[in-house]
Amino acid sequence: MRDIQTDQKPILVILAAGMASRYGSAKQVESFGPFGEKIIDYSIYDAIRAGFGKVVFVIREEFTEVMKNNVGDKLPDTVEVDYVYQNFDLSKFGVERIVERQKPWGTGHAVMSAEEAVDRPFCVINADDFYGYDAFQKMADFLNERASDQEMALVGFEVGNTLSDFGYVSRGVCEVNETDHLQSVTERTNIYRKNEHILYVQQEQETVLPSKTRVSMNFWGFTPKIFEVARTLFPIFVEQNYGNPKAEFFIPDLPDYMVKQGLANFSVLPTGAKWFGVTYREDKEQVQESIKRLIDAGHYPQRLWRVKKVVDESIYLDF
Repeated sequence: MRDIQTDQKPILVILAAGMASRYGSAKQVESFGPFGEKIIDYSIYDAIRAGFGKVVFVIREEFTEVMKNNVGDKLPDTVEVDYVYQNFDLSKFGVERIVERQKPWGTGHAVMSAEEAVDRPFCVINADDFYGYDAFQKMADFLNERASDQEMALVGFEVGNTLSDFGYVSRGVCEVNETDHLQSVTERTNIYRKNEHILYVQQEQETVLPSKTRVSMNFWGFTPKIFEVARTLFPIFVEQNYGNPKAEFFIPDLPDYMVKQGLANFSVLPTGAKWFGVTYREDKEQVQESIKRLIDAGHYPQRLWRVKKVVDESIYLDF
């Protein structure tokens, strides 16, 4: 990849404000690697190797010190780090109505919360999903070479490679054309394996999904144009759903709208990589074993970060 100035490198936006209701704890800072590494550490490590120059954490404000102490403060000085907050104040998004809710408005709302820290092409990921280096390199290349307000992207995983053995998962199910461009994406919140089939449930009706169906794992490549679209759609969504405490403004709602309105194309960057994550507490042992196999195969060092004996006690990547 060509040499790019740090302030021109793409930005990695990490969604880490989730309530972790199914997992039962703050899984964003749960340890999975041999020296206490979190899944988020491996994502950042891969992103920096791929050429990202800034990391933005979208978190709850009360989680700031925990995220800094466990993750952010370990990053090298060459990487800019910022923290933004997803909260219940919707006035900055043009919403005047006051809505009482137990949790914020979903992943699309989380992305909107990052606008103040984003000034160039950026990638959005979940804090608790392990994607692998291939996905970050493909997205970095896209953002550096092809991204524009008319051409954005997502990494499309095969749904059969993204399931948990311990319950249902939520995925953005993609319809992709012959040129690998997104035609539509629909959030499905109840996907699971049953015998030989992969199914999703909607209105109590089971529908089969082929195992190679491309799905979004919230690995999106955007330009700041996405914020303009979100500011248009979000107030409408809130007005239509203010009485539904479970309503969520999902990221896929934005590209789906843009594609159907002819505002932008979205390239679906393919990967056959096997995702793993911690939707449920029972997933933890499998994730630890998967990371160990990758370390044993030489994809990651035993200790992901190391401390050098320098005056300011800075922490550097162990490349």
